[in-house]
Amino acid sequence: MTVLISDRDVAAALDAATTVQAMRDALLAAHAGRLVAPPRASAALSGGRMVLTAGHLTGEWYGYRSYDTFGHPESEQLVVLHDGRTGAVRAVAVGEELGSRRTGGLGGVAVAALARPDAATLGVVGSGGQAWTQVWAAAAVRPLREVTVHSRSAARREAFAARVRAELGVPARAVETARAAVAGRDIVVLATTSPTPVLAAADLAPGAHVNTVGFKQVDRHEFGPDLLDAADVLVTDSPAQAAAYDPPMLAALPPYADRLRDLGAVLAGAAPGRTRADQVSVFCSTGLAGTEVFLLDRLVRVAARL
Repeated sequence: MTVLISDRDVAAALDAATTVQAMRDALLAAHAGRLVAPPRASAALSGGRMVLTAGHLTGEWYGYRSYDTFGHPESEQLVVLHDGRTGAVRAVAVGEELGSRRTGGLGGVAVAALARPDAATLGVVGSGGQAWTQVWAAAAVRPLREVTVHSRSAARREAFAARVRAELGVPARAVETARAAVAGRDIVVLATTSPTPVLAAADLAPGAHVNTVGFKQVDRHEFGPDLLDAADVLVTDSPAQAAAYDPPMLAALPPYADRLRDLGAVLAGAAPGRTRADQVSVFCSTGLAGTEVFLLDRLVRVAARL
């Protein structure tokens, strides 16, 4: 029987710790060659694109995600999970919550692997759903004692800070500039729709870890080359997807491409992560293909035990 999953079901079944663990397992499976996840494909449509990502966990399942870039309020993502032996559709998820938590979970894995063990303060630029799941996941892997948030809308950043206090139990305050949000922070999250840099690398504290979620291509980027120049440790969740960006992703171009490490390899001990407390580490999130299906499979398994 096919299980239909709504955003409400996702929110009820997937807590941050479960999501981060699932994404850690997915990255390790990809590094080991068990999760086969080619770069995303797209088809041009009038006014936007339809995008497809697919994944195959060998011997267990295969599936895909589809979404569009129209930005229409009624547009929804679709994630489909097939049984790898029979081809039967095990589950279908419709909505935004699964993909958003997937991206947050990947960010949580990056924080766990790359941020200093004593990291306890977080500054976030952005106040949308992606910004929220990044903080949500980070709070599951580090004992945060304060969150600072900036976004263009004063009302939205105040509401975001209130949500952090109410749902995560972490002191949080809204600030008037991006610089104020990130200054002195142990962990920094950039989750904006800005096509131009929202911070300067000089604003970062020594030893900071940065998760970047928004635009990162040569023609539009929420951070500039100065952040990549400052990075002692530069990591992504999918070097293949980073190289396949069109237009190209900044971190996948010279002189940065040779320094760009695979987060799965860092987790497996095959590539170095942070080696000193004063190093700046940067995670450029691409959204490893197949991870939404991986998370849907985990959700179905968790729900079956409830």
